[in-house]
Amino acid sequence: MYALMALMFVFGYLCIAFEHPLKIDKAASALLTAVLTWTVLVLGAETLLPYVEGAAHASDDATARVVTELRHHLGEISEILFFLMGAMTIVELIDAHEGFKVITQRITTRNRVKLLWLVALITFFLSAALDNLTTTIVMVSLLRKLVADQHERWFFAGIVVIAANAGGAWSPIGDVTTTMLWIGGQITASGIVLSLLLPSLVCLLVPLLLLTFTFKGEVERPQVTVSDEERRDPTSNFERNLIFGLGIGALLFVPVFKTVTHLPPYMGILLGLGVLWVVTEVIHRGKNDEDKHPLSVVGVLRKIDTTSVLFFLGILLAVSSLSTAGHLTQMATVLRENLGNIYAINLAIGLLSSMVDNVPLVAGSMKMYPLVGAHAAAGAASDPWLSSFVVDGVFWEFLAYCAGTGGSCLIIGSAAGVAAMGLEKINFIWYLKKIAWLAFIGYAAGAAVFMLMKAL
Repeated sequence: MYALMALMFVFGYLCIAFEHPLKIDKAASALLTAVLTWTVLVLGAETLLPYVEGAAHASDDATARVVTELRHHLGEISEILFFLMGAMTIVELIDAHEGFKVITQRITTRNRVKLLWLVALITFFLSAALDNLTTTIVMVSLLRKLVADQHERWFFAGIVVIAANAGGAWSPIGDVTTTMLWIGGQITASGIVLSLLLPSLVCLLVPLLLLTFTFKGEVERPQVTVSDEERRDPTSNFERNLIFGLGIGALLFVPVFKTVTHLPPYMGILLGLGVLWVVTEVIHRGKNDEDKHPLSVVGVLRKIDTTSVLFFLGILLAVSSLSTAGHLTQMATVLRENLGNIYAINLAIGLLSSMVDNVPLVAGSMKMYPLVGAHAAAGAASDPWLSSFVVDGVFWEFLAYCAGTGGSCLIIGSAAGVAAMGLEKINFIWYLKKIAWLAFIGYAAGAAVFMLMKAL
């Protein structure tokens, strides 16, 4: 049963990794993997649980024990899912009101180098407030209005992917993996910003500096003809700016809310969503249903990426089954014995995340290496390995950086890369030749800066 669980997970993982060739949505593979691994676990509970816990009495009511563990893990996973759903709704609401025009309308330069820096820096900071996937979609859509030549636009889109992943890594709400660590209690909002802002910025600046010497001239703008119907804005300037300001404010307020109240982050995001819901109902109450519905939370909820939410549910449940059965503890021991260094382990995880999804990698790491609590802080101080796993410990912070930015090395290695690939039909081999080496150099440079900061 122990081996069968591992085989099922590996098979499911391969189906997720090869989603496009198989033409099977990764959410379906993740859900099936989760249900099957938990089914095998409950069927083999009487054999597996005593082995994991090292106690014969664990088999007294093994089935009930597995169900209790499942409920415990589902409670933790639900916090992440509710947070993501709330954040997605707020971002979609801003987009429905065309709030991002506040930023995009101010970009007028045609100079290649200036445009490259401007797009990259806007992406970097915007992805910290929103998330790397949404920011990539917004910025790639913007590039279509700024750059006419497709292959030149691919270059800009490649830098957007690097910038979005780097920007998401240092913010507790910028990348789903960083959010998982924040909600799990492994990192704090202030701790992750202070530790990763500089390494993440270096991860972006190094590729930008290298391209600055090769980019010359001006970009050609596409010729756009807009019909009268398309020209008509669905919202007024006041409504657009109000929802943009409230939406960004709601997202940025979440870490503050958690610090002040000590309630989970999903409560803060639901507070922001509730406020925006009331405001949109009030400002649009005089409009007819046809105009009001697309601008309401009810209308926006239909645009939420539900398949991504189901994917996270499936993969996190599957990983938790391996945690319950003891696979991840065994894997953690193997990694420590073979690599023996927290930096080497995280660098390997980061590069691996460019080939497979970083969500299960981080979820697995969170289960493999338990968080060292306050009661063990005194013992942790005398043990360098143990001290890396306290709240805001070196392992967790470096994991957030590596898992967040390592995915840029291949275009299929991150949600941002997959989104850019789908929107612009970017060729995998083209990205591998033109962008991957820049992403890797940036990844390595940022990692070196982080290690230097910790050494000093």
